[in-house]
Amino acid sequence: MNHRPTNVHGRPHPPLALVGHGPAEGSPPGPPDTTGRPEERTTGQGVTGRPSGHDEPAGRPVPPEAVLQTELRERTADLQRLKAEYDNYRKRVHRDRLAVGEIAVANVLSRLLPVLDSLAEATAQGEVTGGFQQVAEALRTQLGTLGLEALGAVGDPFDPLIHEAITYTPTDRLEQAICTEVLRQGYRVGDQLLRPAEVAVAGEPPAAS
Repeated sequence: MNHRPTNVHGRPHPPLALVGHGPAEGSPPGPPDTTGRPEERTTGQGVTGRPSGHDEPAGRPVPPEAVLQTELRERTADLQRLKAEYDNYRKRVHRDRLAVGEIAVANVLSRLLPVLDSLAEATAQGEVTGGFQQVAEALRTQLGTLGLEALGAVGDPFDPLIHEAITYTPTDRLEQAICTEVLRQGYRVGDQLLRPAEVAVAGEPPAAS
């Protein structure tokens, strides 16, 4: 039987919990009891367990003078590297120009060798005299200034690098092969051989097999 007054509105209150039988059903939970739990007590440490006030020191700031010195060394190294590259480039260009010039001179002189052969033949026959002889001597002088060098002379030791043996005469009177006659003059420019000298060679007989 309901004894609730008829003049009271709203939901009825739940029955009071009996003392000693725990919280009543539906009552809000209270704050947790931390007494008797040493792992949750306040010890003055942070979350990671490190004592407060002992954080790792931050990095020291770099002085501006040290930064400027580092940048100066880097720029100096860049300039030295750039200078070395420029020096190598200049040497390479100079070397290439010399090589191109030597090749051009050698090509021109190679075309003049038949003229020198005709001049040498005319000289041997006594046909180069007077003013024509002066022209021939001036031509030889100018070609010499360009680096043209004649190869092959009677009595020179035979050198297969600059001589071409057309004939070979064995003899016991010589210990080494020598040029006994120059059939055609050889020429070179610097280290470049334009053509070998054609010579007649005499030397000791070949060893018997």
